[in-house]
Amino acid sequence: MPAGEPVSGGLVPWVLSARGVAALGEQAGRLLARVTDGPSAVRDVAFTLVSGRAVLEHRAVVLGGEVSELAAGLGELAEGRAAKGVVTGRALGSSGVVFVFPGQGSQWVGMARELLESSPVFAERMAECAAALEPFADGWSLLDVVCEGDEALLNRVDVVQPVLFAVMVSLAHLWRSLGVRPAAVVGHSQGEIAAACVAGGLSLGDAARVVALRSRAIVALSGRGGMVSVLAPQERVAGWLTDGLQVAVVNGPEQVVVSGVPDELDVFVARCEGEGVQVRRIAVDYASHSPQVEELRAELLEVLAGIEPRSGEVPLVSTVSGEVIDTAVMDAEYWFTNLRRTVRFDRALEALLRDGHRVFVETSPHPVLLGAVTQAAEVAGVAGVAAVGTLRRNEGEGARLLRNLAEVFVAGVDVDWSAWTKGGRLVDLPTYAFQHRHFW
Repeated sequence: MPAGEPVSGGLVPWVLSARGVAALGEQAGRLLARVTDGPSAVRDVAFTLVSGRAVLEHRAVVLGGEVSELAAGLGELAEGRAAKGVVTGRALGSSGVVFVFPGQGSQWVGMARELLESSPVFAERMAECAAALEPFADGWSLLDVVCEGDEALLNRVDVVQPVLFAVMVSLAHLWRSLGVRPAAVVGHSQGEIAAACVAGGLSLGDAARVVALRSRAIVALSGRGGMVSVLAPQERVAGWLTDGLQVAVVNGPEQVVVSGVPDELDVFVARCEGEGVQVRRIAVDYASHSPQVEELRAELLEVLAGIEPRSGEVPLVSTVSGEVIDTAVMDAEYWFTNLRRTVRFDRALEALLRDGHRVFVETSPHPVLLGAVTQAAEVAGVAGVAAVGTLRRNEGEGARLLRNLAEVFVAGVDVDWSAWTKGGRLVDLPTYAFQHRHFW
């Protein structure tokens, strides 16, 4: 079993597919009649449904822990009704899955703890990240922070950024073990360090050095800055900026973050409120992607001088340039520039959509960028884009992972269900529900 056995809250997937919606509903009805006529082992049915059957365009995954629960989902699917435990979709034409790595903000106390206990694949990668980060950790350890849930430590920029890096890299490793492999990666601000590592552009050791030493340098800016999120076009926001402020992030046509010194931010926020523009303060006390970052340039070039970036195996779309880049250029100067310049996530998304990517998986402990992906597709006039998370704050991690795996599958991505069907045996189930049409 490639992923060990990631806990799923007791859930098992029953996977169906057909050439049309009507046939999919009939498939569900036939299976319902079979499993309600007599006792059926839940895992046996799950194993049989994914063993040797063609995977067709219209797809559904029914999730449940007991026959009664799964039968109820089948009944809703057969009647064409939406149900909580049923994931449906149509396979998309796509250039492959994009792994999306956000910056700071997706963290929560207790994140990844359940997976550490239940998934050997995830735990092994986290242990490797812990070893890579250990030389740079100042009075903390990755596994202790995750397992003990120390909120005070997670509030430190020099802790939360390396911890998020490790969790995201390990989640990407888990997705791969479940058959979902990235055709491209994109990282938002510090998330680009994880993206570079997953793409093969940085070794785990070099990526750990970058995220740990860069976040430690940011501590010098603490208490001297701030960031605010603004729902307004970049051009309009730019007209309200003073010398100590900068557009730090452009996520979409009306999704902007401004960064800078507190006094000038206060004036900026008052201006937004006076103009009726929605504005929200972000819970940080430093100003990434602002003029203050210039103070860190010499230090970052010195402490990161020894890293050895290389050309990766997976294309990486830079949120510095908004284009696919050769990761061999991601040296110390690049990582300073990544922290100093505006994050152009909007341009990166435009490039990915142009290249035909239609399935985006945010590889993080809580989704924060899915809305930007959806909006980018709407603005570009691209239909049928699937934006899927991995975990979600304060939800059962195994159950959420399984549901998101189902979302990816119904969008047309091949997945490996063996972590949930291991131990099952082939049983007699109904064959395909052919749809007969009369032409007279």
